Amino acid sequence: MEEVTPQEGQRRVQQGALLVDVREQNEFDEVHAEGAQLIALSEFEGRAAELPRDRELVMICRSGARSARAGQYLLDQGYSRVVNLAGGTLAWVDAGLPSVRGG
Repeated sequence: MEEVTPQEGQRRVQQGALLVDVREQNEFDEVHAEGAQLIALSEFEGRAAELPRDRELVMICRSGARSARAGQYLLDQGYSRVVNLAGGTLAWVDAGLPSVRGG
């Protein structure tokens, strides 16, 4: 699966990609990338069908490991436009990209 930098991930979202955060609710509530949609990894297989097949999906978690697993699951389910955000939310915030803190 292709990995993209936070900056490239943001650019793709601005062009219409959907940013999918697979962390748990409490992590998401602490801080998340602006515009991210939460589908926690713990419920991901049951909810993956909610994700559109006609848009690129940029997967994000805390550091990139869980989102890579979720992204690979989507690819295995026939999704074709899935990338992983390298470094996850930590890298996104470190890059100074728009984020939301607190629930």
